[in-house]
Amino acid sequence: MEASDALVMVFARLPEAGRVKTRLAASLGDRAAAGLYAAFAADLLARLSASGVPLAVGFDPPEAGEAVGRWLPGKNLFPQEGADLGERMKNAFARAFARGVERAVLVGSDLPDLPARAIREALEALETRDAVLGPTPDGGYYLIGFTRRGFAPGAFSGPAWGGPDVFACTLRLLDKAGASVQLLFSWNDVDTAPDLVLLAKKLATRPGDAPATAAFLAGLGRGPA
Repeated sequence: MEASDALVMVFARLPEAGRVKTRLAASLGDRAAAGLYAAFAADLLARLSASGVPLAVGFDPPEAGEAVGRWLPGKNLFPQEGADLGERMKNAFARAFARGVERAVLVGSDLPDLPARAIREALEALETRDAVLGPTPDGGYYLIGFTRRGFAPGAFSGPAWGGPDVFACTLRLLDKAGASVQLLFSWNDVDTAPDLVLLAKKLATRPGDAPATAAFLAGLGRGPA
């Protein structure tokens, strides 16, 4: 990863059928779910790239670097490393801070219509706070960020990843570490069929918020034509 005062990291999986968005695949099929996931990532990365903030993509599986390089040519890539999601996130932050980054935020790639202001507000919050969190309605979070000095690795040791208490547990762990925390606005990531229905409704009136996703949904007959 490149050194910079600020860095946005995105976690992304190689969009292979049967290996991504498995809950959506139950209704869409494996190939369509993989194509939709690739559209999610394309929209998010395009928006983040346009923000002017240095961007790095942590990819999984870690041995798929060559394939990911073909999928995301020209991107600043690094492998996700760790036994579970928490360890992979912790290691990504540790790597960034070891390279001189002062403020870093991490988001997932299932946020095709994430407003650019989420990143702006997160980095602004980290000018005065140790950490920042963006909650999701299902009890998780779509964004987490730290300053180098305020980094609290313990925040990633404890939550039951994928469960309904991830956000609340993380807040408790940050409080235990003595970290000052700024909360962002709530936003939906897209994991389930109801999440996708909600996204499709939003894109029906604002397809420009996630054009690749809107086009893919239109091809499936689930979104704006």
